[in-house]
Amino acid sequence: MEKLKNRLTLLRNNHLLKNMVTVGVITFLVKLIAFLKESIIASNYGLSFYLDTYLIAILVPSFIQNVFIGALKNLFIPNYIRELKSTKDLGSIQSFTLLLITALAFVLGLCSFFFVYYIAEIYPGHDPVFYNLIKTQLYIILPCIFIWGYSSMLSGLLDVQKKFFASSFSSFFLPITTILFILFFKDKLGEMTLAYSMTIGSIISLFYLIFVCYKHKLIHITYPSINENTRLMLKQYPPKLAAGLLIGVNPFVDQFFAAKLAVGSIAALNYGTKIPAFLISILLVALGNVLLPHFSSLIVTDIKKARSQLYKIIKITFLFSALASVVGIAFSQEIVKVLFERNAFTTDHTLITYKIQQIAIIYVPFYLMSIIIIKYLTALNKNVFMAWVSFANLIFNVLLNFIFIKYYDVYGVVLSTTILKILSFCIFIAYIKKTEKT
Repeated sequence: MEKLKNRLTLLRNNHLLKNMVTVGVITFLVKLIAFLKESIIASNYGLSFYLDTYLIAILVPSFIQNVFIGALKNLFIPNYIRELKSTKDLGSIQSFTLLLITALAFVLGLCSFFFVYYIAEIYPGHDPVFYNLIKTQLYIILPCIFIWGYSSMLSGLLDVQKKFFASSFSSFFLPITTILFILFFKDKLGEMTLAYSMTIGSIISLFYLIFVCYKHKLIHITYPSINENTRLMLKQYPPKLAAGLLIGVNPFVDQFFAAKLAVGSIAALNYGTKIPAFLISILLVALGNVLLPHFSSLIVTDIKKARSQLYKIIKITFLFSALASVVGIAFSQEIVKVLFERNAFTTDHTLITYKIQQIAIIYVPFYLMSIIIIKYLTALNKNVFMAWVSFANLIFNVLLNFIFIKYYDVYGVVLSTTILKILSFCIFIAYIKKTEKT
């Protein structure tokens, strides 16, 4: 009992674990609200023509956020920590990053119009109403590219200062706004309801982050300049971007193949991956947001300790995520029924969705462990290797989708993703083992 008591005391005093639990609990609550949002969307739209157009419309902005903005945030955090420990010219690196985000958002926003111009070639075989709905919703959502960019830098500042509660809380605003818009403004906004709710929710989240960062005196805007840390950030951005870009293309590939199938296949793929995304996002945010600044600081002082902690976190993550995956697979059909089956979402839709879900849940433990390794490699500036792995994943995803879709229909799309997630983890862990010997 005394030994157990001492062990519990150590756990209570473990700041890394406390931060992970804090972010994990908040993320869990956010995802519960997000699932309520998805349930309301399913009840109102089912696997409909309109929902397919909305999911396509948000694909490009989401791609830009996850790839371009996400890559910059992941590089901003470790280099900002180095700045804190060296010259402490915080205003310069913040201003430089702010200008870089603005330039990226402007250029990528313009590039989004090319997507609109070629929309009929990318998703052929639909009537003009389908394409017009995509274009109109995309125009409404495009300002989010700027908003998400600024929000990512502000949340990064909070993460560096270990203000994880405040950073994670900003995620509440978007799902709550979407729910309110569907309940109270759907009749007025009609087909544009979801697009407007995304933009307004993102704006509210940005104002919240500005307020919190200003309150904690974390914002330091001065004349931007280039120093050693900003140079390193710029140098690492192309390979980090390449890795994220190649990973981010995979949803396009999956939707491209799903769009060739029956109407509603894209929506079925979306709903079928909700539970895996739920499991992933909780641990992804809890682990990723905390571990990147943690590894970035620890690697500078004690790389052996950092590697030891990496293996320990991987083992614990696999244990808990594997158990959760088994439960998810066993009760997959019941979960889909409870969450989505009502009104426009029929029993037939449930039968398709839960089978997709079961296949997708298999890759959850492997994907989470890969993300942990990616955070570690990002702190080590091993972004070139990750770019090559991402390139290989893209090639094999296209090939496997092309093969599996012939035999397994929409299920082949998610089967391809599952196989690639498992193979990626094996490659990453082998690379980590190799770096130990060099």
